[in-house]
Amino acid sequence: MSLDLDAVRSARAIVYRTLRETPLLSHPLLDVRTGLSIFVKHENHNPTGAFKVRGGLNLVANLTPAERRGVITATTGNHGQSIALACRREQVPCTIVVPKGNNPDKNAAMRALGATLIEHGPDFDAAREHVEELVRANGLRYVHSANEPHLITGVATYALEIFEALSDVDVVLVPVGGGSGACGCALVRRWLGRKVKVIGVQADGADVFARSWRSGTRVVADRVATFAEGMATRVTFDLTFGILQKELDDVVTLSEAELEEGVRLALEATHNLAEGAGAASLAAACKLRDQLRGKRVVCVMSGGNIDRATLSRIVSANAG
Repeated sequence: MSLDLDAVRSARAIVYRTLRETPLLSHPLLDVRTGLSIFVKHENHNPTGAFKVRGGLNLVANLTPAERRGVITATTGNHGQSIALACRREQVPCTIVVPKGNNPDKNAAMRALGATLIEHGPDFDAAREHVEELVRANGLRYVHSANEPHLITGVATYALEIFEALSDVDVVLVPVGGGSGACGCALVRRWLGRKVKVIGVQADGADVFARSWRSGTRVVADRVATFAEGMATRVTFDLTFGILQKELDDVVTLSEAELEEGVRLALEATHNLAEGAGAASLAAACKLRDQLRGKRVVCVMSGGNIDRATLSRIVSANAG
């Protein structure tokens, strides 16, 4: 398939069979706390609590009859919930591999959506490598979490919503894990001819994309060290990295303390529950406030699936 604006508009017709347009809201207290003019794109309001559901709905709806025998994928949760929900809707068998010790709430949600869950390895990339071994053995349709044009055009529908609603946005801050969301924002921006900067956000403890993007040489990490599992990747991916190398304007990385403050800021200033990756754009706006002052900024709250233990730890750390 081709990656273009028509493909995103076609994806929107599929996505809107299940979802509604998510809110793009201004929060006065957030503006006071940051000193900026911010709109939050609330992808945490989707049925699975994350933006990924858009891509899953579009991809599974476009499976061939042969592929509908069953799909398999790896995830830390939000991508997996997306594929599981879409497969339930389309009556396609779904197998998902997650890391051992994965977010228990996300695991429970995927099982509730009818997916068969396998726990393997210490992190996302180990789970992904196990999926690639299983695919060779059982012939299921492997759904990569990033190297899928239908995923990108599906999640790009939220970017289309942003740019249709705001004609004068200056900057979009978007978290980067596999990179599909950032690709959607950057591509739709160009296809619509908008002069908007798209800035990616990563964790210091999972910054292979940032280091690869800055140097032009793709690097691989031995491990990741961040509670923000939505950004916890040790490698870059061919399709999304190739797009973002050309299309992304900048990337910023955040410490664990900054990411935790983002979660607290989301809760206190917007009354929304945001996971680490979902709050990353707010934390990045705070870090970049001097260069963003006077600009109209969109922060993508990509997901709200934070588990109770992590939330309790983050909130309690600020209680004293």
